[in-house]
Amino acid sequence: MNKLNELQKLRDEASATILERERAPRNRTLTLSEAQRDVLRPRLLQSSGYPFSVAEILNRTLNADILSVLDLLPTSFADLLILDPPYNLNKDFNGTKFSKREDDEYLAYLRSWMPGILKVLKPNGSVYICGDWKSTSCLYQVMKEFTSVKNRITWQREKGRGAKSNWKNATEDIWFGTLSEDYYFDVDAVKQKRKVIAPYKQDGLPKDWQETEDGNFRLTHPSNFWDDISIPYWSMPENTDHPTQKPEKLIAKLILASCPPGGIVVDPFLGSGTTSVVARKLDRQYFGVEINDEYCLWAEQRLENAKRDRAIQGYSGGVFWERNTMNLQLAETNKTKKAEVAE
Repeated sequence: MNKLNELQKLRDEASATILERERAPRNRTLTLSEAQRDVLRPRLLQSSGYPFSVAEILNRTLNADILSVLDLLPTSFADLLILDPPYNLNKDFNGTKFSKREDDEYLAYLRSWMPGILKVLKPNGSVYICGDWKSTSCLYQVMKEFTSVKNRITWQREKGRGAKSNWKNATEDIWFGTLSEDYYFDVDAVKQKRKVIAPYKQDGLPKDWQETEDGNFRLTHPSNFWDDISIPYWSMPENTDHPTQKPEKLIAKLILASCPPGGIVVDPFLGSGTTSVVARKLDRQYFGVEINDEYCLWAEQRLENAKRDRAIQGYSGGVFWERNTMNLQLAETNKTKKAEVAE
């Protein structure tokens, strides 16, 4: 049996294990039947070995290894590039394994594809790259070499395994860079709604905050530390069995800030499809590349679901909310609907 067949066997076995896993009645983790796979598979874009046009790849999922198709992608067409490559860890992605390596080797891996991937960006495009504390120094180095680094976002993962002889690992980094000093950034689109604990008044009136029957709130400009992100879990409709799935809310912030309405977002390490799904929900165009065919099918099903349900948990009314505020979000949505009916 050659290596290709061995790899496919591992993928099939991993998929079968996922299918056989029993789900709790309230578990909303995405699963696919064989009939669904048969419907979704023809939607996947495959490489013919010839260069792609923008029209061919727009709003599509390419089932391929990004390293094998870099030279086939069109150039200077994307507004935003979101990179979530394998972290420098030993990880099994449904049969596709990534092995931890020394920092210089991991840096060489990043350098092997970064210049080629950046070619898809427009001259005023932006790029974000995700990583953990172990890989963040390498990510900064490669971003510094090929982009103008603007910031490092640190976001709280909320979940994480405890450690007896070390600090619990509960944050990850996202480095933000651009190709030039002329780039798109809409800070008003990513404001956060926070409760005001000690409201300040001027001349007896609220200063920079709003008084409501549900409490006192302030719309704040986003910082580079995000503590309002919830990792997808079994009761959330966005959840899949991908081992490193990014939350839709996290990606929504990147897209709203750095991609204009109707713009194009590219994710060459698409995983279970979060970037493409969020782009569709936010009226952006998308293109994703993913080597694992099962993950591609999950992405296509999530894209189909997004036609009916455009909700992004934690984002409503045009603002991002703190954790554990679902009741407040629903209350505000109901008030808006009642006001629209009254008009």
